[in-house]
Amino acid sequence: MRLKRSDKKELVKQAVLLAAAFFAIAVVFLIIGFLIRQAFPLYQSVSMADFFFGTVWQPNDDPGRFGAAPIIIGTIYVTLGAMVIALPLGLGCAIFIAFIAPKKIRVFMKSTVELLAGVPSVIFGFFGLQIILPWIRTTFDTPGPSWFAASFLVGIISLPTVVSVTEDALTAVSRDLWEASMGVGATKWETISKVIIPSSISGISAAVMLGVGRAMGETMAVMMVAGNSKNIPFAFLDLFRPISTITGTLGLEIGEAALGSAHMYALYGLALLLLVISLVVNTTSNYITSRLKKRMQGEFIINKRGEKVRKVITRTLVILVLFFILDFIAVNAGILVAVLISISGFGIWLLTRFLSRRVIQHTAFTIISLAALCVLFVLGYILYDIISKGAPVATFQFISTGPINGGREGGVFPAIIGTLYLVLGALIFAVPIGICAAIYLNEYARDNLIKKIIRIGIDNLNGMPSIIFGLFGYTLLVITLGFGRSMIAGQITLSLMILPTIIRTTEESLKTVPKSLREASLALGATKWQTIQKVVLPASVPGTMTGIIISIGRAAGETAPILFTACVISSRFLPDSVFDPVMALPFQIYVLTREFPNAVTQAYGVAFVLLVFVLVMYSIAIITRTYYRNKIKL
Repeated sequence: MRLKRSDKKELVKQAVLLAAAFFAIAVVFLIIGFLIRQAFPLYQSVSMADFFFGTVWQPNDDPGRFGAAPIIIGTIYVTLGAMVIALPLGLGCAIFIAFIAPKKIRVFMKSTVELLAGVPSVIFGFFGLQIILPWIRTTFDTPGPSWFAASFLVGIISLPTVVSVTEDALTAVSRDLWEASMGVGATKWETISKVIIPSSISGISAAVMLGVGRAMGETMAVMMVAGNSKNIPFAFLDLFRPISTITGTLGLEIGEAALGSAHMYALYGLALLLLVISLVVNTTSNYITSRLKKRMQGEFIINKRGEKVRKVITRTLVILVLFFILDFIAVNAGILVAVLISISGFGIWLLTRFLSRRVIQHTAFTIISLAALCVLFVLGYILYDIISKGAPVATFQFISTGPINGGREGGVFPAIIGTLYLVLGALIFAVPIGICAAIYLNEYARDNLIKKIIRIGIDNLNGMPSIIFGLFGYTLLVITLGFGRSMIAGQITLSLMILPTIIRTTEESLKTVPKSLREASLALGATKWQTIQKVVLPASVPGTMTGIIISIGRAAGETAPILFTACVISSRFLPDSVFDPVMALPFQIYVLTREFPNAVTQAYGVAFVLLVFVLVMYSIAIITRTYYRNKIKL
């Protein structure tokens, strides 16, 4: 049977959409395969045991020594420390937003947390250099760069992610559970602590996993404040010892390693390990999230064994947090003080057994409110520091002129234009592919194995650390394809990074279009593609634009992907072609802080310009989303 011409066009368009959806999977496997290929020569000269468990990393020795254990352990330490900081503060802030704060404050805090999630990590790193490290030197009489500094800063960076996901998990619990608990006489705090939190433990676990992924993938902030020492901190109590992580090592050494050297292969081995860890974390997080959704839909009931496992995990995390805090106190105030605090804490816990329920609730809400205020204070102080010190520098002359003396003087006009060029190019590559992939997933794909594979590919691409994209772009585009450090290499690298964001936001926007509109269009004789083109896509424009705006903010604020693919410090105003290197705002901040530590005022000005640009993009996205949500409710 011959197909009609219109049917052939529909099949061709569907094939194009399917190809766009498979592109995300292709990128994931391409990155994995590329890293395996580049890391494989390492194991011909260094055994896997020596690489993973060796304690000496000396790439400049002859022959080089590539024991990655200090770097791996450093990554674990920084991640654990970050979660000790981010998890209790994030949980407290999420509870405050979800159940305690008045409506207007709730909306303000939720929007603020989402907004702060878009602050570029290089700005956090710059803040760490200027504020956190001096505070550590003064307070604890140490050099400053250390495990504690890195964990503290990465914990702050992870806070918006933990707060946002945890709050969503808490509010997703059925209102019936809340009303049933209150109906049998439980207080508000008893309902939250004994009903809501246990019911949302899967979502909270997903928040923790996402926070872990965010912490392990952080590059710029760790490079700036960790100290980058390749020695293992054998004493777990030694919080103020310099430390190194996988991302920090990649960021610092990839530009120094000679092509084809054992050093380069060892760095690819670290990148492959980081990628595998990220894939495991992302897969676990997605699995937990899917179970949460099924649980909320009543598709399965958690058995008693599952509840016991959750209790064991929860208690283990609590013990680790308490141990970490007591370690910190013991190192800085003495073991006797730590013991006294432990005894006091145990006594307070016993005392709560005899306090009235109202007093316990008041105490719990006070602690939760303090946690929320602490989160807002820390994140707000970062903004205040950058704005108060950067705004006076960002004059018209500063914005409209080029840099002088390597960037230590002059303006940022080339960096602004270069940032815009990089963002525009990334959108040109990513937006068509992302929208086409989202259309296929929402309008054509069935709930089968193919759709699951595509979804896994998109989720894993979304969770990859930015340094992996930078390394991939450096190797494939800069070296293998011979683009060199160029605008086109940076644009393609950034497009791969923002692609999953565009796919997911567009797909969610398509889901909001009522099914009745599709049915009405088809009933009038329109083809499926005509329905999508004329009805569905116009109705989903607000959500799609939100995703694009968020992608603009993320692409403009990333440093690691363009560190070795696109950027140089130059006095030239504009590149002549796409194969010329460019300047960019985040890269200029990094160079000023690393190469010219005395150019603090100049760095504050650049940081202010970048912060304003990114926050404006995210503000537009939040306002757009809120406006159309309210419009739909009306």
